[in-house]
Amino acid sequence: MPYVNIQVTREGVTNSQKAEVIKGVTELLQNVLGKNPSTTFVVIEEVELESWGIGGLPVEEYRARQLEKT
Repeated sequence: MPYVNIQVTREGVTNSQKAEVIKGVTELLQNVLGKNPSTTFVVIEEVELESWGIGGLPVEEYRARQLEKT
């Protein structure tokens, strides 16, 4: 009974996109590991940007610094 937890930043991910991810992850587990889709759980959590960090920085600051490098 696989359980997959996917966290993304809350930036306009649509219900259609979430459905596509759920379907794709379920199919991947079936194809690669032989897992039964009817017992595969996929949870997508949306996290506010201020609660997400990369490289010791809040994500917005990290992105701003990456833009400065280009």
